[in-house]
Amino acid sequence: MAVGGCGVVCKYIIIIFNIVLAGLGLAFLGFGLWLRFGENTRPIFQIEELNSSVFVTAVTLLIIVGSVMLLLIAFGYHGACNERRCSLIVYSVLLSILVATVVLVGFLSYTRRDKVGKYLSQFYSELYTLYVATSDPAIGVVLTFIQEIVHCCGMTGITLVELVKMTCPRPDSFFDHFMPRCPRVIANLFDQKASLVMGIFVVTGGLLVVALLSAIVLLVNLKKHTQRFPVY
Repeated sequence: MAVGGCGVVCKYIIIIFNIVLAGLGLAFLGFGLWLRFGENTRPIFQIEELNSSVFVTAVTLLIIVGSVMLLLIAFGYHGACNERRCSLIVYSVLLSILVATVVLVGFLSYTRRDKVGKYLSQFYSELYTLYVATSDPAIGVVLTFIQEIVHCCGMTGITLVELVKMTCPRPDSFFDHFMPRCPRVIANLFDQKASLVMGIFVVTGGLLVVALLSAIVLLVNLKKHTQRFPVY
């Protein structure tokens, strides 16, 4: 082990951070690939008129983000575990780009929250239509998760007649059979919770900055060690 003291702490911060990031990256990539190549969803990508739909865009972004995160992790692990400056430099550059992206997306999401809410609402509507057409249980799980979070029920809000009523929250009383329509709730919720969403982006950006600073400190420690004990 070449580094010591603060360098060791930073090394393990990077490793722990990468473990968390690996879980997220695998989840994004796996979910994106399943939606892209699943038996019920693959035909959507073969229809030219739907190539610009929110669903297709969201799936493509999931695959790209998941792949970039796993690439980032590979350099981070190699650099931290093997104390390789070259890998840490690439890791720091990629992490800097990710920090800038998170800040930019957070800012745009806050300032254009009405449009983002509209896109999320449209994404839900496309998932809804897909589930009605295919009855794919995995898509049903996604719908159930969304509807439980925002407490809504499909396109009508009426549990008794809703086409996807099996995915709606379980009613506690007769009056719970009448819930808000999900597209409207999702569009309004993002606008109402814009500050909370912005806070999530700020916290995420802060965690990324901690990992970036740890990588920089580890790089400095490795450089000092190399100057102190040059390899001939």
